[in-house]
Amino acid sequence: MEKSQVYFTDFRAKPGYNLLQKLEKLIKKAGIEKIDFENKYVAIKIHFGEPGNLAYLRPNYAKVVADVVKKLGGKPFLTDCNTLYVGSRKNALDHIDAAYLNGFTPFSTGCNVIIADGLKGTDESYVEINQEYVKTAKIGRAIMDADIVISLNHFKGHEGTGFGGAIKNIGMGCGSRAGKMEMHSSGKPEVIYEKCKKCKQCIKICAHGAISYNENGKAQIDHNKCVGCGRCIGICNFDAIKSPNDEAADILNKKMAEYAYAVVKEKPQFHISLICDVSPNCDCHAENDAPIVPNIGMLASFDMVALDKACADLVNKQEAFQNSALGENIEKHIEGHDNFHINHPDTNWESQIEHGVKLGLGKEDYELIIIK
Repeated sequence: MEKSQVYFTDFRAKPGYNLLQKLEKLIKKAGIEKIDFENKYVAIKIHFGEPGNLAYLRPNYAKVVADVVKKLGGKPFLTDCNTLYVGSRKNALDHIDAAYLNGFTPFSTGCNVIIADGLKGTDESYVEINQEYVKTAKIGRAIMDADIVISLNHFKGHEGTGFGGAIKNIGMGCGSRAGKMEMHSSGKPEVIYEKCKKCKQCIKICAHGAISYNENGKAQIDHNKCVGCGRCIGICNFDAIKSPNDEAADILNKKMAEYAYAVVKEKPQFHISLICDVSPNCDCHAENDAPIVPNIGMLASFDMVALDKACADLVNKQEAFQNSALGENIEKHIEGHDNFHINHPDTNWESQIEHGVKLGLGKEDYELIIIK
């Protein structure tokens, strides 16, 4: 069987030839110009970084991709969906503020920011996929309205999925708040009574009559009626409804791959990953720990599975930085040769690769093509 092609360039730059020029050359060599962009809406899916975190990708890289898309006749926009957890990106207003704070403005990137699942994370499209774990994916509407999807990924460690790459950026990142709940949980939402303000917004959005109010006027959820759609989480302005976040790591990864399948199954796609500032945890944290390995390079491919596998292999070939979480864990004699597993022993990143192959998202076997 023919291997997927993954293109790679390192972070070395000589006078007169900078990293932004190298990125543009890389994505063109990888074939981005083969896509018909003329008058097409192009969602560039990126993580804007939680304020306080400094490991997220610089906006300069996003501008390179947006400029190439515009030269090819496309209409790009940077996008992400609101977060399930409580933070600075749980609604579109705060999310755009966070993006601008971290430098992702129309002036610096050459395109606008659109939060794909709307003001409260409830603007979603329902995509029928009928897969093993997910029957109907809940995807941010603006992403599904786009004609083409490009993922621009900061490849890093992750406390729940082992690492975060293209599959996670597309799968988890494009899920609405309800979609993220479905991936994270096999259970149903719960009310935090001390936070409930008795506003009664949640009862208005529940289509299944699962929400009522107790003798104190606080919301309560009947799990016998609740279908776990998570829309009450999105509508609550006070973070009084939470997901149990109880799904096993392997199933989380598999659901995430199924969500990625829902996003790209009928769209042209292209994927770019930068292995730099490889933090042990997600960019959703309001801080970033020291990088666990040296900066490695930039990669691009039409195949998100092969791209993630290539990135993982490159990181696992690196020696750990001593002054990092990985270095400390190795000193503690945590066994293994897998840098992601050493940092987060309860995770299994291979499961997202294996399930991606099963879904037809891509191939595990790849050819690494070096671009100077």
